[in-house]
Amino acid sequence: MDYKTILYDVEDGVLTLTLNRPDALNAFNRDMLYEMCDAFDRADADDDVRAIIVTGSGRAFCAGADLASGGDTFNAEAREDRESGLQRDGGGILTLRIFECHKPIIAAINGAAVGVGVTMTLPMDIRIAADGAKFGFVFARRGIVPEACSSYFLPRVVGINQALEWCYTGRVFKADEAKEGGLVRSVHSGDELMDVARGIAREIADNTSAISVTMIRHMMWKTLGADHPMEGHKLDSRGIYYLGKSPEAREGVESFLEKRPARFPGKVSKDMPEFFPWWEDREFS
Repeated sequence: MDYKTILYDVEDGVLTLTLNRPDALNAFNRDMLYEMCDAFDRADADDDVRAIIVTGSGRAFCAGADLASGGDTFNAEAREDRESGLQRDGGGILTLRIFECHKPIIAAINGAAVGVGVTMTLPMDIRIAADGAKFGFVFARRGIVPEACSSYFLPRVVGINQALEWCYTGRVFKADEAKEGGLVRSVHSGDELMDVARGIAREIADNTSAISVTMIRHMMWKTLGADHPMEGHKLDSRGIYYLGKSPEAREGVESFLEKRPARFPGKVSKDMPEFFPWWEDREFS
């Protein structure tokens, strides 16, 4: 696929995925949806990609949905490509794809992240922000509701009280409040933001087993809804059993004992444990 709204760049095992509609403050549209989903498919299929950074070009991360359609922006029945019945939310299609991604994802939020511009980051794993970034769950001010599966993700990321306050008021807030509320890990100057993101990505790419990281990502996300820690124990036990007898574990231990950098041999594309993926397929209805 040729990309018109994003940039895709891989360097030394790190994919930088840049939202690239700077004249529109990287506003989200259908092209961006399809291109981002394709980019995550492409990254998952590439064993050379060990971590992903998502950022924006220009002065915004993503200013939300493209409002070029005016009052019908959110009216599915007004679209030329409409289908009969309930229409899937485009932001949700993207966040579900991100949720299933095999690679760790760092959001480097360089500017305004509003509406889908912030909800798309919720299933990403680590969020850092520039000191000039602003955030807003503005849905109630637009006469709609939170989308992109954020009714699931946001309370799990920041807690129910903080999630409700931000969504009830719909107000735009600064990066320091986002950090205090648990939405972002840290706040940095604009000049430092990408260096910090790359540093985190390099720590992953240079020192860890790709198979371990993929397993950890899915284990953490997929057990968020478990009703008892026994479910985590069952999953942990399976992971330890299968990886414990694998070349990954042997290399991890031997490299530590020999005081040398590890050279993990496993490829996510072909060497995952036999019970992976363990979760059920879920269809929209």
